[in-house]
Amino acid sequence: MQVIRTLSDVEAGLSALLEADPQLRRVAAAAGELPLRLSTPDFAGLAGIVISQQVSTSSASAIRGRLVALVDPLDAETLLAVGEEVFREAGLSRPKQRTLVNVAEAITSGMLDLPALATMPAGEAMAAMTAIKGIGPWTAEIYLLFCGGHADIFPAGDLALAEAVRVALELDERPGDKALREIAARWSPWRGVAARLFWAYYRAIKDGREALPV
Repeated sequence: MQVIRTLSDVEAGLSALLEADPQLRRVAAAAGELPLRLSTPDFAGLAGIVISQQVSTSSASAIRGRLVALVDPLDAETLLAVGEEVFREAGLSRPKQRTLVNVAEAITSGMLDLPALATMPAGEAMAAMTAIKGIGPWTAEIYLLFCGGHADIFPAGDLALAEAVRVALELDERPGDKALREIAARWSPWRGVAARLFWAYYRAIKDGREALPV
């Protein structure tokens, strides 16, 4: 299983992609340098991804900053010990509060071992994560990609990725999840680098608007 731990891994993956799919060279030229953006493979890393769901990058950063200040350290045990007023003060919506509590309870009960997911096959890791109420495919895939270092993950439910692929490949319409997964299959085993490429391309074509969820 390919893993991404350093920027050199990203560069190696990009070289392999450009060799295998020459049409990506134009995308890479527009995208510029690709980010590494690895987060910690633990509760804090997953919490940051949950917070980033369906909000702007700046809003997610502000909410996470407040939560880190209020829950120190930001781990499962400490989060379960705080009251609901802490979540409200941080600005977390109720669904996200419930998701973080569900994850924390799964960790403390031994049901979920987040660091171990980094070495598991993607399918098994996805199943373990999505068994937790509130964790859907997008959240699980983003965690495996940016916290677990999985190199062959392409979050097909990400709207920015879908739009970037539509523009780059000159498609008539934005591809849905199924269609995008079929398109991305050609970029295996480096779909995680392809995702980074298209997020960077999205930023380039949207005048610097950041779309990376971490």
